[in-house]
Amino acid sequence: QVQLVESGGGLVQPGGSLRLSCAASGFTFTSYAMNWYRQAPGKDRELVATITSGGIQLNYADPVKGRFTISRDNAKNMVYLQMNSLKLEDTAVYYCHPDGGRFWHTWGQGTLVTVSS
Repeated sequence: QVQLVESGGGLVQPGGSLRLSCAASGFTFTSYAMNWYRQAPGKDRELVATITSGGIQLNYADPVKGRFTISRDNAKNMVYLQMNSLKLEDTAVYYCHPDGGRFWHTWGQGTLVTVSS
């Protein structure tokens, strides 16, 4: 059974930081690139960051470049998203997800990040 459990979200002021975590199980974690997505109010889900299976190549959406860092710990089946210099427009539910079509119907509960002054 594939499981994706996100945590670490919360309420933060503009300019603040949060570290999101994702615990993955039920598949061969080291075989897959991992993604972070987010869905803001009134908008479609969007890809935020990608990390390859070995953790060497990192890619980010333009709005978060220079502020967010994706990482993974293959020994623990964990993916992380360090978010710095948070802005109001970063408010969204954040999801982790393996890069594979067979996982499309398998999503975690997400973790809510609210940036507000």
